[in-house]
Amino acid sequence: MDQGSHQKFDMARAEEYAQQARIALAGYDACHELSACILSAAIGERRDARVLVVGAGGTGGEILAAAKLEAGWRFVAVDPSAPMLDLSKAQIEAAGFLDRVDFVCSAVSDLAPEAVFDAALVIGVLHHVKDDADKAALLRDVAARLLPGGSMVLAGNYRAYASEPLLLAAWANRWRLAGVDEDEVRRKRDTIMRGAVPPESEDKVASLLMEAGFEAPERFFSSLFWGAWHTRRVDGI
Repeated sequence: MDQGSHQKFDMARAEEYAQQARIALAGYDACHELSACILSAAIGERRDARVLVVGAGGTGGEILAAAKLEAGWRFVAVDPSAPMLDLSKAQIEAAGFLDRVDFVCSAVSDLAPEAVFDAALVIGVLHHVKDDADKAALLRDVAARLLPGGSMVLAGNYRAYASEPLLLAAWANRWRLAGVDEDEVRRKRDTIMRGAVPPESEDKVASLLMEAGFEAPERFFSSLFWGAWHTRRVDGI
């Protein structure tokens, strides 16, 4: 495949991914924009901040919003999936922010362990990590790379789908509203029920964060199963 075809494939795939993400999460863009606004409010004095973006593959929405808001911020975008990272890179390049982002195809644990970041964005990641031990390990890896007092925005699903039948039915109706037929809606519902394992509650999110070296989090966004929180790395971890 030549370079031009590769770029077309990336852009087409990115558009498909972006469309489906916005159906699955009501308020998708609002969450990314608010995440940028919260982070800027928390570290507003650092106009030259370095921001670690974990699980950055996909739409690049968190980087696009933050880069638009804060012209001096620089980003390290980390994702173990090269195809997903390529999707994000295509969107960021199209927006004109490519020179402010370094892309690293790896896990956070593979990064140099020194604490060099002023802030982190971890959006749509934690509920894809299999069990609590691995979730805690990821959060510790992020904390270790933040400066003391550094801010983090964490966002993702935090309620077990089967435990909230009303919310699950509303989630299915989002797809129906978008014109998806009933058979495909059932397939999508079966897929999420078999797939990601979110923390079972907001209290569990808080305990995972505090055990990893963060302060008690403050939630600033919620949509069905999804929540978003701000927290800070504590000193002395």
